[in-house]
Amino acid sequence: MTEAAMSWFYLLDAEQEQQIRALVERATTTDGVAPISEQAVHRLTGRSGAEHVLWTLDDTIVGYAGLEPAHDEHPAMVEAVVDPEHRGRAVGRALIREALRRGGAGTRVWAHGDLPAARAVADRLGLHAARELLQLRRTLAEPALPEVVVPDGVTLRTYAGPADDADLLRVNAEAFDWHPEQGAWTQREIDERVAESWFDPKGLFVASDAETGAMLGFHWTKVHTATADAPAIGEVYVVAIAPGAQGRGLGRLLTVAGLQYLRDRGLESVLLYTEADNVAALHTYDRLAFERYHVDVAYEGAQG
Repeated sequence: MTEAAMSWFYLLDAEQEQQIRALVERATTTDGVAPISEQAVHRLTGRSGAEHVLWTLDDTIVGYAGLEPAHDEHPAMVEAVVDPEHRGRAVGRALIREALRRGGAGTRVWAHGDLPAARAVADRLGLHAARELLQLRRTLAEPALPEVVVPDGVTLRTYAGPADDADLLRVNAEAFDWHPEQGAWTQREIDERVAESWFDPKGLFVASDAETGAMLGFHWTKVHTATADAPAIGEVYVVAIAPGAQGRGLGRLLTVAGLQYLRDRGLESVLLYTEADNVAALHTYDRLAFERYHVDVAYEGAQG
């Protein structure tokens, strides 16, 4: 007899983590979009502060929801995935309802790709769209990329190693003080990403003051390796400009430097994510010929 159970954990064991990662891979293959973010995947390992709810049939995990608790002025966030073979049985709805209850008023639920099934669950739970994250893409061959023009008083270089980390965190925190995920980065987030197989110090560009050496901004690029269904693709992973250095064209400078680097690695296209209401960023990316590819939506209950 098959036994279903829903359980909460603050710390996952190695077997649970492996099963969830495999579940995410199956869902990604089926849907064409990852069901949970890179940050959520990182939170599967170790004591991250996140809570995890598992839906199991016997000893097999067929549904997962991760809850990042509210902090400072940012709401709690939920990301969930259900095994494609077990959809249509209200598993996702049960996971999300429990996560919303546990997260409290204002908790939001990410729907990556805003797929029809996710919209249906949101509708049944009485949730509304509260935030949109756009994925934009462009090819790297055409239209031709602009030249890199470094302004007077600015030095453009690449990552110098751990000596840069404190400044990276400072600029990141200042630039994304409004962002619930990106603005909360610590040394752990840098260390995790530097340890990834995709990390290349030559793909992390830094703009600094030519006189003082102070970091003004950075562009961290990423390369997603090819899969059976898709070629390798570059990513404008993080572009951060210190508030005091904004308005000097550094965002465009750093973005173009990174795009040229990705092109020279032989990649055909590049993607990036940006908030739908970030007018300045959208203006920059529009001028660089990026086009909307898909949208991730954060849904919130009426009590939020």
